[in-house]
Amino acid sequence: MAAGGDFSLTRDVRRTVLSNGLTVLTKEVRGAPVVSVQVFYKIGSRNEAPGVNGIAHQLEHLMFKGTTDRPVQFGRLLGALGADFNAFTYYDQTAYHEVVEREKAGAALQLEADRMVNAKIDPAALNSERNVVLSEIEGDENDPAYRLESAVQAAAFPGSPYGLTVGGTRKDIEGFTAEEVRSYYQKYYSPEYATLIVVGDFSTPQMMQQITAAFSKLGKAGTAPVASSAPLVPGGSEATLGKTPPKAPIVLKEAGSTPLLNAVYPLPDVNSPDAPALKVLDYVLLSGRTSKLYQALFESGLAADGGTAPYQFLRGGWYSFNFTPTPNTELAKLDAALLSTLADVRNTPVSAEEIARAKTSISTSTLLDTRSIDAQATSLGMDATTAGDYQYTDKFLSALQKVTPADVQRVAQKYLQEASRTVGYFEPTKAEAGAGGGASAGGATQEAFNAGPPVDPAEVAKYLPAFAPSGQAQITLPEKITLANGMTVMLLRDTSTPTVSLSASVKAGREFDTDAKAGLVDLVAGNLLSGTKSRDELTLAKLLDDVGAQLAPAANRFGVQIGGASRDKDLPVLLTALSDILQNATFPADQFKRSQARAVQGAVQANDDPGSVAIKIFRKTLYPAGNPWQVFSSPESIGALTQQDATAFYKTYYRPDATVLTLVGNFDPSSVKTLLNQKFGNWKAAGPAPKVVYSVIGKPAGIVTAGGDLPGKTQSVTYLGYQSIARSDPRYYASLVLNDVLGGSTLSSRLGTELRDKEGLTYGVSSGFAALQQPGAFSISLQTNPKDTGKAIQGALNILRDIRDNGLSTTEVATSKNGLLSSYIVGLSNPAALASTFTGLVSDGLPLSELTDYQAKINAVTPAAVNQAAKELLDPDNIVEVTAGPGAGK
Repeated sequence: MAAGGDFSLTRDVRRTVLSNGLTVLTKEVRGAPVVSVQVFYKIGSRNEAPGVNGIAHQLEHLMFKGTTDRPVQFGRLLGALGADFNAFTYYDQTAYHEVVEREKAGAALQLEADRMVNAKIDPAALNSERNVVLSEIEGDENDPAYRLESAVQAAAFPGSPYGLTVGGTRKDIEGFTAEEVRSYYQKYYSPEYATLIVVGDFSTPQMMQQITAAFSKLGKAGTAPVASSAPLVPGGSEATLGKTPPKAPIVLKEAGSTPLLNAVYPLPDVNSPDAPALKVLDYVLLSGRTSKLYQALFESGLAADGGTAPYQFLRGGWYSFNFTPTPNTELAKLDAALLSTLADVRNTPVSAEEIARAKTSISTSTLLDTRSIDAQATSLGMDATTAGDYQYTDKFLSALQKVTPADVQRVAQKYLQEASRTVGYFEPTKAEAGAGGGASAGGATQEAFNAGPPVDPAEVAKYLPAFAPSGQAQITLPEKITLANGMTVMLLRDTSTPTVSLSASVKAGREFDTDAKAGLVDLVAGNLLSGTKSRDELTLAKLLDDVGAQLAPAANRFGVQIGGASRDKDLPVLLTALSDILQNATFPADQFKRSQARAVQGAVQANDDPGSVAIKIFRKTLYPAGNPWQVFSSPESIGALTQQDATAFYKTYYRPDATVLTLVGNFDPSSVKTLLNQKFGNWKAAGPAPKVVYSVIGKPAGIVTAGGDLPGKTQSVTYLGYQSIARSDPRYYASLVLNDVLGGSTLSSRLGTELRDKEGLTYGVSSGFAALQQPGAFSISLQTNPKDTGKAIQGALNILRDIRDNGLSTTEVATSKNGLLSSYIVGLSNPAALASTFTGLVSDGLPLSELTDYQAKINAVTPAAVNQAAKELLDPDNIVEVTAGPGAGK
């Protein structure tokens, strides 16, 4: 259990094994009317070998293609339930998870039971989804960090499946046959290899009846659960310890923007008694501003970005160190500082204060990270499949309390020896092409692509399991108060966990950036924790770290969002830190310069990322110069900023009447009001709050194309769109339904069905209306292989044209409305998400009643209103098309 004995992840978990070997974990959690259903299979990339690398990942994709009983894309079925759903493949497991309203949990169980044994795996489905998997891998390979880590991993663990990539290799994926994948599925996707986790608002006896009805008929009675699946291909060793690493660094010289360092040290498996000490060691090394590597690499100005993690799995593990140097810092110098810090930890015991802080922080973060039922279910599933014990986390936290400074030094000496590490350097070669091409008007002919007929929702509904109606959900609104200084505060008491979730917003976002000072808003937000009038950077960090509280500012277009969380008893500490950084930040010169160097490097990296380049060119093509929507930072604009710029901006824009604060959690509202007045009551603002003027623009005339050439990339990113509506537009709710059908979900929308599921042209496709206080863009985003980009663009335009001209069916509209209403409830089940929603509404100038009125307003949307909105809002003939990737923009 965690420190203080007040938290246990598994205290209320019931474990049941069905007669067919299926392990079932159930946990009742009240507070929100939702249930998380997750199925973990004890098979992942750990079980693979060269030649079949990626088969687990390929099958994960095929599990959404339908079954013999339900020949419908499962994303559409889950979407029709309003589920928040997804799946993942990892080293030791493949998992499928969804959160649904409690009345639909039985339906989710039936769908998972169906695809456990009846998945339809044929050559046509494999060929389509193979292209999607390749598109996903191409997206990963666009990132030099992925390519470097893959090379280091393979060199560090030759002959071990832990040296393989989880997603697989192009060569192996292209070679899979339907028979091969089907054989793998039939062998490992069965009850004895699976763990079913159900967490949420239900009665366990009734839930077990539904589980038994759905799963007990599968497999064979009398089958025992499988503790660990055997390797798919015999030979080689799964262990990671005992490997002989290469003596020289692995050096990749490829097209890119920034150097990178990746070092790997072998570790034992997850059940090693050294695991708790290794976790404490990692916290001491790099966890926050007080940690050793933060001081040695970031505070010294050597590193712009990076992180560490001790990964421990069923049969082995490794300690990974990843860092990006600041501009003009040699990789060898950065590496030398890393090695020196690790040597210090090996040679000098860490202090008792550091150990105590680590224990508190690790225990508290475990509690905070499992506030949602979805996170609790996932933690149980990972523990059951990786550690073989669903109670692993509780036992780990108990053992954590016994870790001593000597233990930390011992594991550092044992596992962080230079002789055992494998290190890799990425040294970028100079890209010859520019990042952006000029815009041009015209209607170039592109390859015709028939989008095909829409999938009839009535066909989807025919295969949905029966479920009881959910009824009208009750949304509890927070108490809203305004302090004398104009600061808005919202309080909602929630006693379901001993935690508090904090969400704050200051109207000091990127809309106040100018071309000359672009990046200032982010730099100010990033330095809020660098020191205040009464606390320097380390003192402020220790204030939070000593109790494991979390506080993280980040800027976006319209504001600076500050997320936070703590144990309920530590709320005063959290509010003390928040009030201090909002009122008294000083932006010390040294810290400002170091963060500026890191921001410059981040901007350089963004100029090498197709997604970042595409959205930048899209906005700059769509909006005129000076419009806040098209202002983006650059290495040059960030480099020209000064500490005085930051101080002046902070004094002007950080003010109480521009601040909204929400608290959701276990607290006494009366006591908190007193505390808030103490902490924020003396904060004053002078003069009217600053405002931004957004110029009104029209749609583009015809098809306007632009692009950014990024040599060496394997995937392109495309944005299609134009200026559209604001949140106050009377068509807003109709646009929600319209967009949900068009591209609200990659797996269940028209765009997803046609471009991803049927044609296999893209791994990711989505659409949306950025309807905020100011009119935002309607846009479609696509990830494609460069050879498929033209075909995917034409397909997306054809779908827009079809919906505009022919409208949506009554059934499509009804299905979308049901899904939106269900997903609405699911989306508000997480305390952190709920707090953020409250803050967002008020920051956007909307009444809280929008939350309680949402269901009625969606229900009031008619097919006629949606189709009228489609005619008015969808315009494929006057649109901006931007692609960033290899050869784009030429």
